[in-house]
Amino acid sequence: MEDTFSNLATYGYIGLFIYSLGGGFIGIVAASVLSFMGKMDLTISITIAFLGNALGDILLFWLTRYQKTMMVDSLRKHRRKLALAHILIKKHGDWVIFIQKFIYGLKTIVPIAIALTKYDFKKFVILNFFAAGVWALAFGLSSYYFGAVLSKLAVYISQNKWIAPVILFTIGGLVWLYLEKATKKK
Repeated sequence: MEDTFSNLATYGYIGLFIYSLGGGFIGIVAASVLSFMGKMDLTISITIAFLGNALGDILLFWLTRYQKTMMVDSLRKHRRKLALAHILIKKHGDWVIFIQKFIYGLKTIVPIAIALTKYDFKKFVILNFFAAGVWALAFGLSSYYFGAVLSKLAVYISQNKWIAPVILFTIGGLVWLYLEKATKKK
């Protein structure tokens, strides 16, 4: 067990950065709980998650805006989700950049959808950095302060291995149902 914690302390920050590029919040939650346990540093974890999350969305925006042919080919099957993101952008404006950080399933689509419009790149970068900071602080601090509860939950789930797939399938199913309903032809 000590070997695992030693590896997390050594390679955990690199993994957190790579995981945060995709916008995943599980990485910052895990790093914050490990910070609560004294195995990682909370400030470094939040900073790395913030930088990874901000950079990931900026890269998606940049690739879509300036490498459109490469991105459009891979997005053909996600046209309805892109249309939903465009509707959300028109309805909520700049707030979508903040909202998308907290909604699983929209984290990747929204920066791509924004890049397909004439949205200003500099404005996106500024708002995205601010949103990524709010995201990292919200998940990092809340996970740190609820570290005792979350670590007990992790132990319980590791002892009852059937719970993790049920939770994952439930969350995945709910996201899938929402996206199916939101992008359904009327």
